[in-house]
Amino acid sequence: MAEMIHPPKPRPGDRIAVLSPSAGLPAIFPGVYEQGLARLREDFELVPVEFPTTRVMDADPRDRARDITAAFADPSLTAIIASIGGDDQITVLRHLDDEVIRANPKPFFGFSDNTNLLNHLFGLGVVGYHGGAVMTSLARPGRMHPLTERSLRAALFTSGRFELTPSIEYGDEPHDWADDTLRDTEPRMLPAEGWTWSGAHRTVEGPLWGGCLEILSWLLQAGFVAPPERFDGHVLVLETSEEMPSADEVFRTLRNMGERGMLERFAAVLVGRAKAWNFDRPHTPEQKAAYRAGQRAAIERAMAAYAPDAVLVFDLDIGHTDPQLILPIGGAALVDAEHRRVSVTY
Repeated sequence: MAEMIHPPKPRPGDRIAVLSPSAGLPAIFPGVYEQGLARLREDFELVPVEFPTTRVMDADPRDRARDITAAFADPSLTAIIASIGGDDQITVLRHLDDEVIRANPKPFFGFSDNTNLLNHLFGLGVVGYHGGAVMTSLARPGRMHPLTERSLRAALFTSGRFELTPSIEYGDEPHDWADDTLRDTEPRMLPAEGWTWSGAHRTVEGPLWGGCLEILSWLLQAGFVAPPERFDGHVLVLETSEEMPSADEVFRTLRNMGERGMLERFAAVLVGRAKAWNFDRPHTPEQKAAYRAGQRAAIERAMAAYAPDAVLVFDLDIGHTDPQLILPIGGAALVDAEHRRVSVTY
């Protein structure tokens, strides 16, 4: 396997591309989007550069691909960050110019539907960064969460090992973006119980791969994932979205990966704290706990069947909940079950 490329990092004062490779939600919620842009400028001292489809809903996939390729090709831009996720980025992938991207690697930041691009970059041998979208982490009402800001700043500007730390609080009940009066009010946060360790009791190190479980399932169905042997010794990243898939769906997706010969290749699995509340399912604390327990049991069941020697870590802040730690997809992770520590290489 060829060594992964860590693209050069931006510096304060640099111009970076802001794209909408999935949904063009900046067009629908410009106030939220502008708040995220303001933090890029003021807190991170970066100059956001928009492209023709950044503020366009339902842009043609070919136009979005053209913007992505142009952002990689532009030598005046030193990084790329997604505005938000969506549900159709998979239609963009076949229109990308891989030769241009491979010849001009840059740090790309995004999560959720951006799992598509992160997997695509992984296939090209380029490290990408799971997390940090403009309209979520950066535009958090009130202020950025300190844990998110620290991780994003390190991933953007530094290289080397970064230790992930459990948060003492979490949130999964965001404000309604249509209510501008809540823009300066921090979202509700609840006590967090820390990480849950399961599986093998050992230390493993390997490159990260994965992202949003629903998107991984789509990529597998479309044949856009590398052969199983590509993942030997890797660390799998799993997190689920605001669509809140059932425990049965989570198990079946992993079971199918197991039957594909993939799960047995992974030395460890990092599982994000499951988002267990949404506007159409306003769960009580008891319902949230039951949902997360069911999802955890489903993952443990699948891994016990297909990769019993893997180390499992649950409830990391790496997904659709608040705060959010950044993970380098294709970059190294050290998972130490004995001392219960996880670090990644930015």
